[in-house]
Amino acid sequence: MDVLIHVFVALHIIGIGALLGGFLTQMKAMGAGTARFTPAMLHGALTMLVTGIALVGIHQAEDHTVNNIKIGVKLAILVVILGLVYVKRDEEKVDKALFGAVGGLTMANIFIATLWV
Repeated sequence: MDVLIHVFVALHIIGIGALLGGFLTQMKAMGAGTARFTPAMLHGALTMLVTGIALVGIHQAEDHTVNNIKIGVKLAILVVILGLVYVKRDEEKVDKALFGAVGGLTMANIFIATLWV
């Protein structure tokens, strides 16, 4: 089971990398007002959702303690990110504030994951 957990953690990190990487590569375009949500951002967020749910399920199946409040907050943030990216995925330009919100929420999710004990 440990190998499976490590695989899902690695995939979860790849997902956050795709989401954050897509945001960071568009920052210059955001300054020019031409930023858009890339497919990598959507796929990264979906990967995070699926692997996160799998990780929680595996941990609960093994009777490990899971901080349900932390997981709920992270899930709520991810659902907002997914909603924004999914709805605006086909637009040529995304508003700076909206694009910045997705980046900020992504960073918040990372900090919650690493700093909330």
